[in-house]
Amino acid sequence: MKNTTAINAMEIIQAENGLPEWVCLLPAGPVVGRDGRAWNNSRPEAIIANFAVLARDLPIDIEHATELKGPKGEPAPAMGWIKELQVRDGAVWGRAEWNGTGSRLVADKRYRYLSPVILYQEADRTIVGLTSVGLTNQPNLKLPALNSEQGDQSPKEESMLKALLAALGLPENATEAEAVAAVTGLKTDLATAANRAENPSLEKFVPRADFDAALAKAANAEQSLAEMKAGQLETAINSAIGQALKDGKITPATADYHKAQCKQEGGLAKFAAYCAAAPSICGDTGLDSRTVETGGKALNAQEKEVCAALGISEEDYAKTALS
Repeated sequence: MKNTTAINAMEIIQAENGLPEWVCLLPAGPVVGRDGRAWNNSRPEAIIANFAVLARDLPIDIEHATELKGPKGEPAPAMGWIKELQVRDGAVWGRAEWNGTGSRLVADKRYRYLSPVILYQEADRTIVGLTSVGLTNQPNLKLPALNSEQGDQSPKEESMLKALLAALGLPENATEAEAVAAVTGLKTDLATAANRAENPSLEKFVPRADFDAALAKAANAEQSLAEMKAGQLETAINSAIGQALKDGKITPATADYHKAQCKQEGGLAKFAAYCAAAPSICGDTGLDSRTVETGGKALNAQEKEVCAALGISEEDYAKTALS
């Protein structure tokens, strides 16, 4: 089970230009408070891994307001943020980014110490993470929930670590080594995914420029094929309309109508079927090539049919033909 507390403060070492950028948050090895309580910073890499998995900056507040006032809904403004952690000879250092208020407090030496709030394992008191850092002037803070010189109190179970282990797919009793291994695996998977994104396999992916060129080529080919089919259809329709006019199946007045119908889906086949079944309504009678017989000669069969249809005598018909 992992628990949280604030430990002995580390003095802020001023940089030559005023504000420190990197500050020591935890010394290497044993960490002993002024009240005699001790913790163990034997696995600093686990602290770095915990920080990486949480993926959020650590607030720098005043007198641990984040841990004491924040949960009560009281203001707990940050004076700055720990943006990055490093292990240096076993000690844990943090890169601080100060805001305007924090910069003035440190530059004016109103606060001289940093007191980190730690996560630790109850069994062996090994430090496994940090949750915040407080500006303070008391090397030992008399804060019952965080750091009291009156002795240890019953530590509360840290829900954040439970959530962390659950996110990693590990049981609640997982060791730091298992957690670090899981984080390392995530980093490896991320690096592999990033490498594949930058250098995708050509067996499954093609460059976008090649894909666009192939797509344009296919579109052009499809358009050319459509234009060729349209030309062939137009030729076939004109031929069918011409033949139908010649055979007397349609009249010149309806040619444009039939042509438009032929351009519809399956229209040409329907027109061909229509022409095959339709009678000749205006075919060539052959009268222009014949000489009308007179002088008592009998009319031919077609001429007689015309006379019968018009209701005129064969003699009158012959006279009309002669005139």
